Order: sequence, then structure tokens, then C-alpha cells
Amino acid sequence: MSKYQQPKIDVNFGKAKGIVIGIILLIIIGVVVASSAQIVDSGNRGVLLHWNAVDTQSPPLEEGLHFVVPFQDSVVNMEVRTLKFVKSTSSASKDLQTVSTEVTVNYRPSPNSVNTLYKEVGLEYESRVIQPAVEEVVKQVTANYNAAELITKRPQVKADIEQEITTRLNVYNIITDVISITDFQFSQLFAQAIESKVEAEQKAQKAENDLIRIEVEARQLEAQAEGLAAANIAEASGEARAIEIINEALAQNPFYLEWLKTQAWDGKLPLVVGEGGTPFIQIPVEP
Repeated sequence: MSKYQQPKIDVNFGKAKGIVIGIILLIIIGVVVASSAQIVDSGNRGVLLHWNAVDTQSPPLEEGLHFVVPFQDSVVNMEVRTLKFVKSTSSASKDLQTVSTEVTVNYRPSPNSVNTLYKEVGLEYESRVIQPAVEEVVKQVTANYNAAELITKRPQVKADIEQEITTRLNVYNIITDVISITDFQFSQLFAQAIESKVEAEQKAQKAENDLIRIEVEARQLEAQAEGLAAANIAEASGEARAIEIINEALAQNPFYLEWLKTQAWDGKLPLVVGEGGTPFIQIPVEP
């Protein structure tokens, strides 16, 4: 019986061996396929490496699936979306006032040059390039202005900082979108001095406005007084002229005065007229 059973064992062993080999081959194929298929994530560019050396001859890989030579090539993802870097820096102004400045930089690596950026700087470009550039530029620009000018000429200060940072980062193929000065802080003593100065200027302005108001009111009162005086003069002149006219009329007609009385009479006679009294109106009698 043993002679007839031996071939069965050999056949089963051969089948098992074939299955194992097939599984190994499938694993190898899977590893090869996985190594050759590389995915560049959305919002990224792929840096192609040949034996860990950056391929600068070919453009960076676009988003999506890419096939490369397995075990030889690999792909490094680099984000090209707009990123934000915030840095607070202490520096000295031209008049040696301590200034704390907070700068916000919105930037992004140049999509067509991420391979060069990776080769020259690596993935830690923010700490290696952006941070030192922002610190140095802020100190350099701040030293060109005194503390008061940093407040009154803020747009110019921002423009200088933005231009210098943009120039420095462009060398490393980093594009700056927006650079903002989000805060200026001075020493407490200087801040109090500025506040006192502003308060004094406001009081001086108020005093000047009050003086102008008083002068205007004085001119108005003077004009009113002149107008009133002119009116009184005109009234007096009118009365004098009226007297002259009456005198002239009396000289020409002795009954003119009686006529004026009739014009002023309200039509009511006195209730009692004493004996020998003079009538209110003397009615002229023709001769």
C-alpha cells in the first residue's frame, strides 16, 4: 500500500508549491505596481526623484495618478495652495524706540518651480527662508523711520516691507500674494507720550475752533448793532422829515393840523365836555 500512496503525496506537494509560488509572484507584482503608481494630491505638485536625486529637467507632476519606474523613482508632494505665515518681531525705530511688529505673509510656492525649491531648500523652506527674510526686512525697514512716522506713514512702511519681502522670496521661487502689518506695538511710556500729545493737539484745536466761533459771533453782533443803528437813524430821519412836511403844510394851510386830528380820531366823542371846553376838532367855517 505504501508504494501506491507515495505518488499522491508528491502530487499534493507539487500543487502546494505551485500555489505558494503563485502567491509570491502576485505579491511581487503588487509591490511593483504599487511602486510604479504615484498619486499627486489635489492642490499639490509632484517632485520626481531618480534614486533620490531631484529631476530638474522635467516639469513638476500635475495632480492625479502617474506611473514611474518602480524602486528607482519616487514622488514628493509639495503644496502650492496659498499658505499663511505670521511672525512677531521686535526692532528699533530710527529714534531708538522699541517697536513690536506683527507681519502676516500669504504666500505659495511657484507651481512650475517646486522641484528647484525642493532641491535647494527642501520641505522646511518656511523656517529656513521665509522666517529669516521677514525678521530681517522688518528690522531693516523699521530702522528707516522714527516712531511717529511708523504711525503716520503706515502705508509707506507697509509698501517698503512688502517690496523687500517679495524680492527676497522670489529668489527661492516663492510667490507672495498679500503681506500685511497686522499690529504695531510701542513701549508703554512712548504710547502714553503719544496719547498726551494727541490729547494736547485736540485741546489746542478745540481752543482754536472756539476762538473762531467767538470771532464769528462778534462780527454777527457788530453787524446787528450796525443794522439797528442804521434803522434808528433812518427812523429818526423819517420823523424829522415828517415834522418838516407838517410845518410846511401848516405854513401853507392853518387847517392842516385839524385835518390830521380827523385822521387820528376814532369816531367817538367825549361823554362830557365842560363848560368853556375846547372842541376836539375845530370845524372850519368859511368866511
